[in-house]
Amino acid sequence: MTTTVTAPTTETPGRRTGAPRRPSPLRDVATMTRRESRRALRSVDGLVTAFALPVLIMIVFVVIFGGAIGGSTGGDYINYVVPGVLVMCLGMNSSSAALAVSQDMTSGTLDRFKTLPIFGPSTLWGHVVASVVRNLTSAALVVLVAVALGFRPDAGVTGWLGFAAFAVLAVVTFTWISAVLGLVMSPDAAGSVNMIFLFIPYLSSGFVPVETMPEWLRGFSENQPFTPIIESVRGLLMGTPDGATIATGCAWLAGFLALSLVAGSLLHRRRTAR
Repeated sequence: MTTTVTAPTTETPGRRTGAPRRPSPLRDVATMTRRESRRALRSVDGLVTAFALPVLIMIVFVVIFGGAIGGSTGGDYINYVVPGVLVMCLGMNSSSAALAVSQDMTSGTLDRFKTLPIFGPSTLWGHVVASVVRNLTSAALVVLVAVALGFRPDAGVTGWLGFAAFAVLAVVTFTWISAVLGLVMSPDAAGSVNMIFLFIPYLSSGFVPVETMPEWLRGFSENQPFTPIIESVRGLLMGTPDGATIATGCAWLAGFLALSLVAGSLLHRRRTAR
């Protein structure tokens, strides 16, 4: 007679076989960031918008318009216009998050994700993190092209670190604004969010001094958010930072970021609860 002896199974304390996977916010956000990054790399239009378009805008303002406009800025137009182009391009690239979020909302992708044991807002955070990384890379490329065209920043180590920190704050803020708009817009409407970041900077000190504008427009240009944001970037890059201007720019960005975080969390929770 043969006796079969079954070895006792060993269970790891706190973990049972077949137990449901517990959501891990950091792991889930990293997964969704990789998903959005791969999707962006497969989109030719997205790559052109993120990397080629900012460079082309830089070339247009420096090479084509620079000679005609340079007289109002003392003839050194490239050093004047690069900060404005940088901020405008950061905003335009960030607006792609609106379209990506809107497509997820309307294509049923989020409905499928709701059935998985993942951290709920990870899809939204994935769009934001991937956009921030992509846009900072694009900003670095724009700076390199600007230097090749003759841009000569006078910033020291502190100035470059300050610029990097300010750029991260700006990109995160612009991306969260875009993501919130993507939660409430259709894909067709979300595709036009970039017009906000394309048009409003023209009404600031980004491309010509405010003093050269008509008097009826000057008040708006001096008090809208893009003017202190661009002036902060200009001061940091050119080695002439102004503490009051930087504080004003940071206040605008921090205020918009706080509102976007609250609105995004509430809207995402409401839309995914349906």
